[in-house]
Amino acid sequence: MNEQTNKPTKSVTVVGGGTAGWIVAGRIAAMHSHGDDGVQVTLIEAPGIPTVGVGEGTWPTMRKTLRKLGISESDFLRECDATFKQGARFTGWATGDAEDFYYHPLVLPQGFLKMDLAPYWQRSLKPQGQSFSNAVCYQEQLCEWGLAPKQMTTPEYASVANYAYHLDAGKFAEFLQRHCTQNLGVRHLRDEVLSVNTADNGDITSLNTRNSGELPGDLFVDCSGFSSRLLGGHYQVPFIDRSDVLFIDRALAVQVPYENPDDPIACHTISTAGDAGWIWDIGLTRRRGVGYVYSSGHTTGEQAHQRLRDYVGPGIEKLSVREIPIHSGHREKFWVNNCVAVGLSAGFLEPLEASALVLVELSAEMIAEQLPAHRDVMDITARRFNETFRYRWDRIVDFLKLHYLLSRREDSTFWRDNRDPASVPDSLRELLALWRYRPPGDCDFTSNNEVFPAASYQYVLYGMGFETDVEGMAHRLREEQAAAEHFASNRKATERALAALPEHRELLERIHQYGLQAI
Repeated sequence: MNEQTNKPTKSVTVVGGGTAGWIVAGRIAAMHSHGDDGVQVTLIEAPGIPTVGVGEGTWPTMRKTLRKLGISESDFLRECDATFKQGARFTGWATGDAEDFYYHPLVLPQGFLKMDLAPYWQRSLKPQGQSFSNAVCYQEQLCEWGLAPKQMTTPEYASVANYAYHLDAGKFAEFLQRHCTQNLGVRHLRDEVLSVNTADNGDITSLNTRNSGELPGDLFVDCSGFSSRLLGGHYQVPFIDRSDVLFIDRALAVQVPYENPDDPIACHTISTAGDAGWIWDIGLTRRRGVGYVYSSGHTTGEQAHQRLRDYVGPGIEKLSVREIPIHSGHREKFWVNNCVAVGLSAGFLEPLEASALVLVELSAEMIAEQLPAHRDVMDITARRFNETFRYRWDRIVDFLKLHYLLSRREDSTFWRDNRDPASVPDSLRELLALWRYRPPGDCDFTSNNEVFPAASYQYVLYGMGFETDVEGMAHRLREEQAAAEHFASNRKATERALAALPEHRELLERIHQYGLQAI
């Protein structure tokens, strides 16, 4: 075994900052940079590169990420204008009618680990006009009433109802930078990478920079954004275009101030379908983040701007609207030799269901927890990483496509084209065929690398009007009494939560003033 293959991993160089770069640097440093023999993490970023910030929503996994980084939840909420997110409200996605909406909450259906309530709901409660999420989960009501997912006495990161966050992406990146450099020992260089030096086996040995000279490293993490400087540029890893499945390729984003400083803050993402895409509306403490993502093949730029103006209303002419291209897809591989890509350098899909940030978190977690001790085992880790994340990207594409495929809207070619069988992945088509005769269950998702659980598929499927042939499975529905008890338990849980939980803005203001109890 030569010296190069037996080289221990003692230095990690992250190219690019932003949320992706700092989460990766922080997760590695928090786990591996202790003591004299720890790993040195260096992050280099070119000055003046803005944060893309398409969408500002997270998954509940962000709570674990922040804890692993040693971050106070109170500090995070204060410094990143962050708020609580309890799911998403989809308006106009199924039929486009005035009363068309459904929720994808973050709380599992009542008794989900014990029994499946979906067929019992479809048989008994759906005919009464009760939505699936309302029947099996109390969180829809919390969102409708604008209530927080916890109380002031609930400790940091603990919850009454499961939650994620909405945040200011720019402030979050700055917050992470301060924490990683001041508390985790990450070395931060503001400099430009000019060229890449490699060994005979193709490994990157060092980077030539404009001001800092030659920067060596054992593992290089490409967080350089859409340019994918190392994985795409240096290694020429092909980009797999997924625009044949997901048609969204443009975004218009604007920051909208509240009319009054005490206006209610939505505790969920609001996703409103348009004729060629959809509008996100995210409530932060001092403003809303609003954006229209759309397909340029189904509308013009001027029509898209008008759609956003109609949604935001008077005053938008005084605000700055950013235009952001979206190229749906991902790299063929994510880890080559001693280089791994995370974030936009690995790929990007539209910001539906906050999928971008969770892929960053999951990537950072796997890199940190499986950081190769020596170069001779790095290729094994790389292969496993590539298999894991190709699977995850494919499943996310399936899940996002599901939202469009289930729509019954006929008012534009965008929605009709999304139902074209040629645009539907075989994997999704097979699942829908199965779900015609039984609800989604854990048996459909056997990998430990699943991104969306069966419950998420149920919320979207039945929220959008999909029907399972419950009469055909009537011989299996022999737990009516247990189902009735679970539905009753959910009604009681809803009553308790509505009575006990504070209004969303009220809780955030108290946290800003007093802080939450540390765990």
